[in-house]
Amino acid sequence: HQSQYPTLSRMARDYLAIQGSSTASERAFSSGGLTGTKRRNRLNKDVFENLQLLKSAYRNGHISAASDAEQHLDSLIAALRDNTDDKDGELV
Repeated sequence: HQSQYPTLSRMARDYLAIQGSSTASERAFSSGGLTGTKRRNRLNKDVFENLQLLKSAYRNGHISAASDAEQHLDSLIAALRDNTDDKDGELV
């Protein structure tokens, strides 16, 4: 049908050839796999999410140095304390 509809054919090649990208979601899952290891399997979802957000912010240049990260450290420490079992210091 290319000879019958040359304009439509060119448009289809231009627009239908664009490949969808899932690299951002793949990167997020890969990064999550590095955070959620066997040794860290007791992190609750809030702590895990905060760690992922900090990693992403640092990687994308939103947090440029350790002094910038300190601003976010208090919320992470508080979340960790909320997830610590008081009697043995283990994460819950």
